[in-house]
Amino acid sequence: MRLRSALLPLLLGASLLGPGLAWADACDDLAARIASAMGGKVGRRTGPSIDLRVPGGLKLDLTCRAEPIVQAASSDPTPSAAYFADLALAAEIVVGEGAGAVQAAIAAAHATALKERRKSFIQQNGWSASCYTDASGSIRTLCSVGRIPPG
Repeated sequence: MRLRSALLPLLLGASLLGPGLAWADACDDLAARIASAMGGKVGRRTGPSIDLRVPGGLKLDLTCRAEPIVQAASSDPTPSAAYFADLALAAEIVVGEGAGAVQAAIAAAHATALKERRKSFIQQNGWSASCYTDASGSIRTLCSVGRIPPG
């Protein structure tokens, strides 16, 4: 009886960690798919976030919580076309929408953020693109794409 009571907390703990570990593995797999498709490398994991480095110097961040989100920061208020194209390619893998549609949504969100000086969201078919711009900060542009969590 004492053995059973000693094992119960361990078994409960393992059952609680199981889904989290599975989600971490799925996030690691998604990061590897993005890096492979873009000729990049998977970097360091910090909690639910994984750094990705792709050719051209763009750093992507994949964050896996309820739904995965990929984002990229830039020190330029108007990043290059490559910034938007690379983020759209990574987002295509994350949300399953064509890179062209994703890139158009990111560009629209970015244009609105610049014009209205606020964070801008574009929602389409169960996913969203958002951009934030700050003319005075070290990160002048931050755009992200991810699936909208159900509910």
